Amino acid sequence: MNLVPLRPKLLTCRMIPHADRALAASLGCDPERHASLGLVTCDQDDSLYAALDHATKFAPVDVVYARSFYAGAAHASGPLSGEIMGVIAADDPDHVAEGLWALRQALAEEICFYTTPGEGRPAFFPHVIASLGRYLSQESGLEVGAPMAYLVAPPVEAMVALDHALKTAQVRMVKFFGPPTETNFASAYLTGELPEVEAAARAFAEAVIEVSDRPLEAAVRPVRLRR
Repeated sequence: MNLVPLRPKLLTCRMIPHADRALAASLGCDPERHASLGLVTCDQDDSLYAALDHATKFAPVDVVYARSFYAGAAHASGPLSGEIMGVIAADDPDHVAEGLWALRQALAEEICFYTTPGEGRPAFFPHVIASLGRYLSQESGLEVGAPMAYLVAPPVEAMVALDHALKTAQVRMVKFFGPPTETNFASAYLTGELPEVEAAARAFAEAVIEVSDRPLEAAVRPVRLRR
């Protein structure tokens, strides 16, 4: 597959070393454990969800808030809004700084959407997490350290591709996000042994490309017509 990476852009990355207790509690913090906050926005919501999980593997931080914005980055409320805001928290500002750096490195080097060459091609997210951190393990209901395919595509592409992935590899779906999500995509989490998870992600990408190549394949006169 000739995939073109669409690198996410980290739009804001700020720290509040000693957050107001009422604000921290409103964001989901435990005031006894979360004195410091790290706030980020990004132009790819699913990439940031995966990067937030990555941060929990490299620093003693918790993801206390993560929400996608409606309609996507192209319709953001401001130049720094993107399509998601995430917040990590810890008792020590140094821990938050470590988590933010891990998140930034993951977005720059490892995590992104893809497309294929040409005009009008869909963006999709065939991402494999070999070992889940504490955030996405909670979101998925899986154990920390479990492998997971995090698969996202536009609505019809996602349905066809998820069906193909589930039939191709020995995996199971643990969470489904039907269309429309806040950004008008669809997605799912699949798990199994790591080689099977990787095979599922490849199958997903192949099927997304196949649908985008032949979107009207079924719009043909049937051999037998009902009268």
